Amino acid sequence: MLVKTPGKKIPNPMDKHVGGRVRMRRMMLTKSQGWLGDQLGLTFQQVQKYEKGTNRIGAGRLQQIANALQVTPDFFFDGMPGARGTSQGDVRTAFINEELATRDGLALITAFHELKPKHRAMVVDLAKNLAGEK
Repeated sequence: MLVKTPGKKIPNPMDKHVGGRVRMRRMMLTKSQGWLGDQLGLTFQQVQKYEKGTNRIGAGRLQQIANALQVTPDFFFDGMPGARGTSQGDVRTAFINEELATRDGLALITAFHELKPKHRAMVVDLAKNLAGEK
């Protein structure tokens, strides 16, 4: 559901989170929006709207998506900001999940996983230096 503001519609944060988790899982499986659309009998544009949180995903459709992406429906709610018991750690987890849902984030974590431990430490140091962290 979209929150209406003058002149602009903003996706509901929960719909955006669930859609982001759909995108992250689809990308983890290296599948396209077209592929997922074919699995669900939808166009890639509809999948795109789900992933952006522009369109709300109903319970039955969420189950279909979970089946296609080989996860349980609760996967899409992991790290949901504002959920009962949400802590600062949960907010950070939500941020990390959001970053992982991007093409660059997924490529980075996949490449990082392939590195030897000493090279991982070097990459972390490089990232901290580039970010201006000491």
